[in-house]
Amino acid sequence: MKSKNPPQTWGLGGNIGKFASELVAVALLVLALAVSAARVPAFRDIAYLFDRSTLLTETGLLALALTPIIVAGHIDLSCTAILALAGVLAATLATRFGVPFGVALALCPALGGLLGALNGWLVGVRKLPSLVVTIGTMALFRGVAQILAGDASIAVPKNLTGLEHVTIPKTYFHVPMLVYLVVAVAVGVFLHRTVFGRWTYAVGTSPEAATYSGVPTKQVVFRLFVLSGAIAGLASALLLSRLGVARYDNARGAELDAITAVVLGGTSIFGGRGTVIGTMLALALVGIVQTGMGVAGVKAEEQVAAVGALLIGALLLGNLLNRKSRA
Repeated sequence: MKSKNPPQTWGLGGNIGKFASELVAVALLVLALAVSAARVPAFRDIAYLFDRSTLLTETGLLALALTPIIVAGHIDLSCTAILALAGVLAATLATRFGVPFGVALALCPALGGLLGALNGWLVGVRKLPSLVVTIGTMALFRGVAQILAGDASIAVPKNLTGLEHVTIPKTYFHVPMLVYLVVAVAVGVFLHRTVFGRWTYAVGTSPEAATYSGVPTKQVVFRLFVLSGAIAGLASALLLSRLGVARYDNARGAELDAITAVVLGGTSIFGGRGTVIGTMLALALVGIVQTGMGVAGVKAEEQVAAVGALLIGALLLGNLLNRKSRA
């Protein structure tokens, strides 16, 4: 089977056209940093940049979770709802059932994985369209979280908060950023260096051809959604530590930033192409743009509009590059 969009590798060797989106992301990132540094002196301080990067950790984890999903030709719009519900479930276990709060937070990835398994069963086993399924589960998970927590906030004990302020000795890295980098390496190895990763690209390129080639497509899709849910659960634990409260509306709207990072980083929305490195570069770009606008006093709604424009631009650019590559 000859793939139109062969699996990507870590390096930039070979045909540069394969990595055009990643190179564009690098160029835009350098430009955004240069403009921001020229306008805001704080952007010349590496400690400031690392400190601000902790605010992107949860979105970054969601983007890493979505990358294999989109490579496989699917979408998960419920990732932020899983994040919120996993946090509320953990807080409920602690406050109503006496589970130690630290243990409850440690259970967040498992809780997220269970929620992701529902998506995986509906999409992978029952063959329902992922867009419709995850829109439905997004509303379902948010609704359950609101039923459990109401409009109130469930406080996290003080001794479990403030993880974002803990810095690795003799480095600029905060603990959440280190967690993000470890997950990025793990997802990168999984996607680019394992048989399951090659199956993921095959499913995204052509599910029918992958099935006839012996790829267990149902298992692949199911496990990808479980992985996505587990990473969203991990992001939930980090967000609870940073905010200090569990709420049903935690991370609402963050899926837009995550999807923008994945698509802007070169992952084809139609599946079959994408790299973890591209996602990480694009996430940094989105973070620099948002931080720069925030420091400049740009309103939150205008920042959302800018991210939406980035997403549309990424889609148009990806379509143009695909046409150029085929030509």
